[in-house]
Amino acid sequence: MTYSQYDPAMQGRAAWNAGKKVGTKRPLTQKQIWAIRFFLDREQRMRDRALFDLAIDSKLRGCDLVKIKIGDLVTGPDIRTRAIVTQQKTGRPVQFELTGDVRASLLAWLERRGGTLDDHAFPSRVDHTHHMSTRQYARLVDEWVTAVGLRREEYGTHSLRRTKASMIYKATGNLRAVQILLGHTKIENTVRYLGVDIEDALLLSERTEI
Repeated sequence: MTYSQYDPAMQGRAAWNAGKKVGTKRPLTQKQIWAIRFFLDREQRMRDRALFDLAIDSKLRGCDLVKIKIGDLVTGPDIRTRAIVTQQKTGRPVQFELTGDVRASLLAWLERRGGTLDDHAFPSRVDHTHHMSTRQYARLVDEWVTAVGLRREEYGTHSLRRTKASMIYKATGNLRAVQILLGHTKIENTVRYLGVDIEDALLLSERTEI
């Protein structure tokens, strides 16, 4: 729904992005990842550590991350090494890996959390039969980044989604692989998402000898 600028009810109402930095959020560095993990472990925030780790490995949008169910992550008594979810935005499935440290933090959290395969891995604090809201997830990310000295205006939930994808791109230059991992339908979206520019393209070209 949109509103007319001439609507009396809108007079004096601040814009939704007033005072906020709008644009691409920075990915985290390896050092920043470990700083946040250290903070969460020190504060014994087992759920948050599992959520943070899963966000980095899965590269999922917040709306998909918070809806993950226990059955998406486990097989028998173990955490899966690979998982697959259907994206809300595109309706297409996307697969992701779960590395050893991430599986360990997820297992620790899910053993404490309990529940069935049909339950959400990260329940709402208001209604435990429902999943955590994207708003609550965003607030948690703000808290994590500020706790390690980062500016929350520059980091957000998309920082966690972009982090591993950016690292993979920098290490390999393989945009197609990153496109698949992010679940983008068009590679142009991946280019924009990673902030690939002409300098990146030239550097990749220079490294390729024929």
